[in-house]
Amino acid sequence: MIIDVHAHWGPWFFTMDVAEASLAAMDRYGIDRAVVSATEAVIYDAPAGNRALARVLEEHDRLLGYVTVNPRRLREAARDLDAYLPTGRFVGVKIHTDYTGSPVTSPQLRDALALVAEAGCPALVHTWGSSVLDLAQVCLDTPGLRVIAGHMGADGFRHAIEAAAACDRLYLEPCWSHAPAGRIAEVAAAVDGRRLLFGTDSTLIDPASAFGAVAAAGLAPEAAERVAWRNAAELFGI
Repeated sequence: MIIDVHAHWGPWFFTMDVAEASLAAMDRYGIDRAVVSATEAVIYDAPAGNRALARVLEEHDRLLGYVTVNPRRLREAARDLDAYLPTGRFVGVKIHTDYTGSPVTSPQLRDALALVAEAGCPALVHTWGSSVLDLAQVCLDTPGLRVIAGHMGADGFRHAIEAAAACDRLYLEPCWSHAPAGRIAEVAAAVDGRRLLFGTDSTLIDPASAFGAVAAAGLAPEAAERVAWRNAAELFGI
């Protein structure tokens, strides 16, 4: 069993039509379930993308959805959370800090994550460098909030180790367009194994990158199983 907690549905803003590629990539790499956000929602228009993704999820049982939230448009965000979370097809929230101009330290993001905590679902938040430490602090300051540090800080993965030690409601997801030797092994050796997830960033990045990086970490069978699917199943209740 493999659950990808960081995947996408729909075309990107460059010359690349991959709207139908999500399931094909899952089949190729043996991914059983994927939690996806609509690229339209992440990059352009959150309500329109969430609406389009809701229709897709009705047709594909292997896909589950993130409600994409723009922290600068919280009225729309609250409306979408109320509309889509009760369907059971959406299991979390996606927030991209860069595209929305809402860094982790901004009041807008704090307000958005307070809304997520009230909704009772996890949020996948884009992190880079030391921002994963800021995310841990927001999580500590927000009762009941559970967050996934997307890319686990990327080149700031050592900050992610510190962040995970500081907050037991922060989870790490390791996909990145680079694969430095030893990155995942170092994190896995230092972090509670129940807080590590598997993500690919498909269809923006070929899943081969994430699979290769995790395989190179040489995780023990129980730890590998937790990363591959068990932790995600527990976090999302699937």
